[in-house]
Amino acid sequence: MTLGLINANPVVHAKKERVARSEDPHGEDAVDPLEIYDFVRDIRDPEHPYSLEQLSVLSEESVTVDEKLGRILITFTPTIQHCSMATVIGLCLRVKLKECFPPHFKVDIKVAPGSHADEESVNKQLNDKERVAAALENPNLRQLVDECLYSNEL
Repeated sequence: MTLGLINANPVVHAKKERVARSEDPHGEDAVDPLEIYDFVRDIRDPEHPYSLEQLSVLSEESVTVDEKLGRILITFTPTIQHCSMATVIGLCLRVKLKECFPPHFKVDIKVAPGSHADEESVNKQLNDKERVAAALENPNLRQLVDECLYSNEL
């Protein structure tokens, strides 16, 4: 995947140490933003052999949870404004979260305001169930998502 890189020289940051947490003070069913971040931070970037955390696409602050409304919001920042992989990154986040969090939570995935040239279109694609389902039916796209999620190269 090294041919035609959109961002050939991304800034790579050090990985943060994982914080060991004791029992959840809010009860068994509570959803902790740091728990969500820990679960998604190692997703590999579709274009580079680095994690979304290492490229500062995600940070601890990019995950918010509203227990009362049953909503999880992840806001990510592509490395460049015209990133063509933004939708793939969003699909990776959605698939990964679907695996581990209760289905009664609504998950919204968005690019950070002003971080992508086609922000509105990307956000619409990532939060439309039919579009997400159709994208994941594409075998090539599904393979790319799976490679990002289950790569042991990091």
